[in-house]
Amino acid sequence: MSQPAIVTLLRSPAARTAFRRAMPRGRARVASCRSAGAVERLLGATLADAVVVDARVPGALGILGACRAAYPGIPRFAYSAFRPDEADLLASCIRGAGAHPIFEGVEDAVLPDLILPRTASATRLALLAGAPRLLRLLDPLQEEAWRAVMRRVGGRLRTSDIAAELGVSREHLSRQFGAGGAPNLKRVIDLARAATAADLLANPGYSVRAVARILGFASASHLSGAARRVAGVTARGLSALGPAGVLGSFLRGRTRSRSWGAAR
Repeated sequence: MSQPAIVTLLRSPAARTAFRRAMPRGRARVASCRSAGAVERLLGATLADAVVVDARVPGALGILGACRAAYPGIPRFAYSAFRPDEADLLASCIRGAGAHPIFEGVEDAVLPDLILPRTASATRLALLAGAPRLLRLLDPLQEEAWRAVMRRVGGRLRTSDIAAELGVSREHLSRQFGAGGAPNLKRVIDLARAATAADLLANPGYSVRAVARILGFASASHLSGAARRVAGVTARGLSALGPAGVLGSFLRGRTRSRSWGAAR
């Protein structure tokens, strides 16, 4: 299982090191790129939480603008040692590229506070804030498991992975998670993957095939089959529902089916 990645393109080794050290382990995975092409390839191959580009990298505004056009749901940050006489550059980052500015060397200590609440996964979690109550996940272990699933939804995700993270056995987690009328954990993993697919497919840069690969489905047709079982639509119909709509469809009679071929 894999956390979403914060994709970075920074000029110097010192900046890359400072950024990586500032982000808390276990809450963020930093993926460093050395070129615009690497950023593009990584966005197409992994679940991305944010894009961070040094405004002084050659073509930085173009890179950020291209990300904004293709992946508007992935927040962008311009991390650079802005000088007082670079107001135009700062304004271009904000207005032209829609990037949140971060002052390198000044705001490093608060990088997690500036980035993590704005990530794509934080937005998805906010859109699904009512899910634990609606799914009857009221026990602390159930709620912790829900948050772990949403943090680790990129790639193949198994019940045993969540159990290991929470420090309990797979059997105990499976038994406790479905208590009190809640869906079983495999079904909730299915829901999380479908809701995340709905979010990704709202970005014009993602095809159904790419989203299937990013989320660990064997093929685009497997993702479409999953979408039908969870939300009653094909994969192409997920984006119109959005994460909250997928949850609503799931709650309307799709929570108890055990015919789903989830990873075990």
